[in-house]
Amino acid sequence: MQPSSRFTVTIALIVALGGFLMGFDASVISGVVGFIETEFKLTKLQLGWSVASLTLTATLAMMLAGPLSDRIGRRPVLQIAAALFTVSAIASALAPNFLFLVVARMIGGLGVGAALIIAPMYIAEIAPAEQRGRLVSFNQLNIVVGISIAFFSNYLILQLGQSDLAWAQSLRLGDWNWRWMLGAETLPAMLYFLALMRVPESPRWLAMHGRDADALQVFAKVSGPDQARADLAVVHDSLQDAAAEQAASVKELFQPAMKLVLTIGISIAVLQQITGINSVFFYAPMIFEQSGIGTDAAFMQAVLVGLVNLAFTLVAILSIDKLGRRPLLIFGLTGIALCMLILSYGFGSATYSLSAPAIDLLPAQIDRDLIAPLTALSYDSDVAFRVALSDLIGAEAFAQHESALVSAAIDADPRLILLGILGFVASFAVSLGPVMWVLFSELFPNRLRGLAISLAGLVNSAVSFTVQLVFPWQLSNLGNSLTFLIYGLFAVAGLIVVLRIVPETKGRSLEELERLLVRN
Repeated sequence: MQPSSRFTVTIALIVALGGFLMGFDASVISGVVGFIETEFKLTKLQLGWSVASLTLTATLAMMLAGPLSDRIGRRPVLQIAAALFTVSAIASALAPNFLFLVVARMIGGLGVGAALIIAPMYIAEIAPAEQRGRLVSFNQLNIVVGISIAFFSNYLILQLGQSDLAWAQSLRLGDWNWRWMLGAETLPAMLYFLALMRVPESPRWLAMHGRDADALQVFAKVSGPDQARADLAVVHDSLQDAAAEQAASVKELFQPAMKLVLTIGISIAVLQQITGINSVFFYAPMIFEQSGIGTDAAFMQAVLVGLVNLAFTLVAILSIDKLGRRPLLIFGLTGIALCMLILSYGFGSATYSLSAPAIDLLPAQIDRDLIAPLTALSYDSDVAFRVALSDLIGAEAFAQHESALVSAAIDADPRLILLGILGFVASFAVSLGPVMWVLFSELFPNRLRGLAISLAGLVNSAVSFTVQLVFPWQLSNLGNSLTFLIYGLFAVAGLIVVLRIVPETKGRSLEELERLLVRN
């Protein structure tokens, strides 16, 4: 590897750590929800808020990070994001109450939104054209790795908390397990902040602000002194063209000519979230516990979710330019629909009954006399079972021990549940996950691309927030089977939309796609 290539790859890897922290911060909450629900005595919507609050401020940061980075630079914004990740991790771990935890998560959301926008932007601005696609993909790959590491660290902390190791007991990993899960992000966040000190400012930003000598110096490290001058000249030409071009307006997005591309973009943005991916990523242990396998096994299976997500994201990256965007979407949505129907069937065919031996194994705090009337009864619906238990022992006691009671009572096939979840994650990771962002970069005309992607991203975040917020309420009030059936039906509707209106964009120039899709 040439020194210039080594420099560029090193810088890209450092900056892409923002993606790792984003993935970690977003999904670490999956291992926490069950513990904070009990400790803070949360309602289902409050539990949803503890998860979704991060997405709310991430959306705000996504809108502000770009203009802020134009003003103060790409690197300072990334350093601010690293500081926000650090503060959020420490504050979340120390949270004395629910409100404090939500505020701490919202601080982390600001870091998530900034990293999501600025990290790939910086990499694209510093990378040579022939390496840009691969280097920018580091960020998306790191997001997936961060999600996987969060699942694993949650499981590891849970296991260490139950061990006899003296150091684990001295750190009170058992008593403060969820606090350590959230606090674990502190170390990589601090390392990210320090590593960014090695990163130069974006050469494009330097040129935008008249610092040509500094920009030339960075370009020389990336591609050598001769190519550096040519690169700087290209940047100046681009800046002159942008200055001469009239700014795009929101009104232009809703002109008749944009109807088709905007419909496709918004449909894919909604579809990516409404099929339930963040319900799985953010509540995976909760879902697995409801299949009756117990807390430890639920956390272990969540690790499998992360690994499958990582593996099939790599498959998508390697195949998207060979197979095309449309075939991946069709294959993925078909898989998503089938897997959600499998989950609906798996939970729908389950029965719920508390046998005497199962009652004996319940936590000691549960009053056996109160639940004794249920010993001879069997329920075909998890909702009916929950209502009956809540009426017998009281809503507060049921909320505190819901996981243990449902796990003890359910008679289902946990292998079928695991197959459905892993199949769903694989189908998503190979299709809607990466393909949406590729389509966004291709569908919209050059002049309106930034504005259109911002609108589609805002819609995507709004749907994501809603899904995360209401999922615990859905499980409690609609039941597992109906909740996953709804996601499956959304996938079927999405498949019909893709088959009818989404074109294949592989191998076509952006100008060709604009002529095809923007109908004047």
